[in-house]
Amino acid sequence: MNILTMLWNNLWRGSRTLRYPARPEVTQGYRGLVHFDPELCTGCAICKFRCTARAIEYRPGKGDFVWSYDPAHCTYCGRCVEGCKSHALTQDEACPPIYETAGELKHTYTVARKTPVHKQAAAAPAAPPAASPNPSQEAPHEPA
Repeated sequence: MNILTMLWNNLWRGSRTLRYPARPEVTQGYRGLVHFDPELCTGCAICKFRCTARAIEYRPGKGDFVWSYDPAHCTYCGRCVEGCKSHALTQDEACPPIYETAGELKHTYTVARKTPVHKQAAAAPAAPPAASPNPSQEAPHEPA
């Protein structure tokens, strides 16, 4: 194809791109940005292991841990949210915000470790066995 013909066709058809900040509608099935609630997080790091895009970073410490999320790396698959047993992660289905530099939307939290709640071994003393209605199971009487 001749370069002049291609140029003429492009000028005749008009613009094919969207002007900033216009953007298309969010498609069906988009799960959205991940939101973190540090109050609910137990520090199990399951979300980091489930994140195939490596958008979640987890660094353990002695009395705390550092949790980071970078939406620039996220594929919005929702695996981290599905794996979070403490429901500390949620997703927002709204259209993602526009950002111009890498790391602009990255969030980092330093969270104190929560001590696990241990079940009490003996919550209540064992109840004495009930009297047996079967006379054959009763203790024999000794003669006096």
